[in-house]
Amino acid sequence: MSIWHAPFTIEDLNRSRVTGLAAHLGMRFSACGDDWLAATMPVDARTRQPFGLLHGGASLALAETVGGVAGGLCVDRARFGCRGQEINGNHVRAATAGLVTATARPHHLGARSQVWQIEIRDPAARLVCISRLTLAVVAVA
Repeated sequence: MSIWHAPFTIEDLNRSRVTGLAAHLGMRFSACGDDWLAATMPVDARTRQPFGLLHGGASLALAETVGGVAGGLCVDRARFGCRGQEINGNHVRAATAGLVTATARPHHLGARSQVWQIEIRDPAARLVCISRLTLAVVAVA
């Protein structure tokens, strides 16, 4: 059973949601299922820290982007919006090149809050970062 409020396509997400920081860092939505959403980001000059490794801040930006968009897709966007309240990440492996993939899955989808787990993996599918994102579900005016 799908958690999504309304149907969407990956192409629609890439046309309408990859703007600002996400566009600057090269993020792209890549796949989805009934209860998950994935996006990629290149490990390149835009996303590396001074020692040549994927920047932890870039990882968290990717996690918040995919988790935040996923959260918004679970609510009636004419009535509600999702706003980030807290994010954390554990960086468990360095990435130096290629595309990393973030996959968001919900732990909790409530009327007032959502909690998402986002795993970021390298091209060999090894875990790079695990993040938890808490979203507030708020009424929109």
